[in-house]
Amino acid sequence: MNATSLRPIAALISFMSLAACGSRGGDPARQYGSDPYLPEPQQYLLPPMSVPKAIDWQAGETPTVSAGLKVEALATGLEHPRTLYTLPNGDILVVESNSPGTEPFRPKDFIAGKVKARAGAAARGGNRITLLREAGDGNPGLRTVFIDHLNSPYGIVLVGDTLYVANTDAILTFPYEPGETRINSPGAKLADLPAGPIDHHWTKSMTVSADGSELYVGVGSNSNITENGMAVEEGRAAIYEVDRLTGAKRIFASGTRNPTGVAFEPQTHQLFAVVNERDEIGPDLVPDYLTSIRQGGFYGWPYSYWGNHVDIRVHPQRPDLVAQAIKPDYGLSSHVAPLSLLFSEGQHLSPTFANGAFISEHGSWDRSPLNGYQVIFVSFMDGRPVGKPMPVVTGFLGKDNETVHGRPVGLALDRNGALLVADDVGNTVWRVSATQPGR
Repeated sequence: MNATSLRPIAALISFMSLAACGSRGGDPARQYGSDPYLPEPQQYLLPPMSVPKAIDWQAGETPTVSAGLKVEALATGLEHPRTLYTLPNGDILVVESNSPGTEPFRPKDFIAGKVKARAGAAARGGNRITLLREAGDGNPGLRTVFIDHLNSPYGIVLVGDTLYVANTDAILTFPYEPGETRINSPGAKLADLPAGPIDHHWTKSMTVSADGSELYVGVGSNSNITENGMAVEEGRAAIYEVDRLTGAKRIFASGTRNPTGVAFEPQTHQLFAVVNERDEIGPDLVPDYLTSIRQGGFYGWPYSYWGNHVDIRVHPQRPDLVAQAIKPDYGLSSHVAPLSLLFSEGQHLSPTFANGAFISEHGSWDRSPLNGYQVIFVSFMDGRPVGKPMPVVTGFLGKDNETVHGRPVGLALDRNGALLVADDVGNTVWRVSATQPGR
């Protein structure tokens, strides 16, 4: 596509960005917790957009961290790092991935693709897993391609001597030996996952039950709000339970528009998820959320949001399902795009973060002022989220609020308890540690 043909697209994006100024969001703090503020929905001919331009980190630049912490680059020059996983021997696996390249299904898809490119979300993914082995000084002493030629991978779990990788279309298994630096096996398919020619929300987040018997996989919807038809939503917007040995699967919970991070709370062993909610009905609708996931539970999408608030854009309506819709536990405010959920598992980083969950907020385009673009911490008490979120890693947005250096995605703890953050626009893995370890 030449520069001349791109001009109408650029003009349209500029128009949408200007339109956002006439529909500005309020204070995100009003939408934190169990009872977020929910304004009346709005309707748009063209939804407002606020699209920061992706720029590189300059020499010496890093994100900003909260008091008592320091941040350094653990690895740079990656190809769209998305998910992180720490192996028992301390090796760190970095999943480098992006969308499989779905063809635009509607004109809006084409425009959205240009928007994502401007914000750095359309960069080439490596379709591989890279291994980092830290040296004694906290820097990687070894970096190798661990598994190559994957298909938009995302979720990753090790159980015993088997590594499970969730491609966009299937869960694969790989034999693993502690200390090895490359797996050449093509992998064996354990179970198919919903994908197909559209595959709008392509990421497949994954975790494993405490006893290691079941995998849990988040599968996003194939649209914002069923504009591609209900047929392509079959089996999507759901969290699956997959037998780890046989691959037999079933829908564990449904109505979760895009469950991008799943994890078990370490004290209660309750499954939790962070979910990206729907767009295009206002800068303060609908709050993305963190919630416990009940077996057989229905969480509203597409018919309603935050319990029984009906989305009138969906036809036909399903009042029977709206009546069953479970209200989420904890609002994260609107359009922050949470992509990873990590429970802290103790005081390694700081006593402040001893009991709760780190959440990466990738940031979204459907709001002005911009929201997200940070890593936060939500405290837990008796296995439930409480209080206000605390910013932990910020500074991904430029000071002008119109550019973005990076966007946080995957989270993990290294063997020393430092917080690792995958930055898929800065193509970096950041390591956040205590300035005075042990205190």
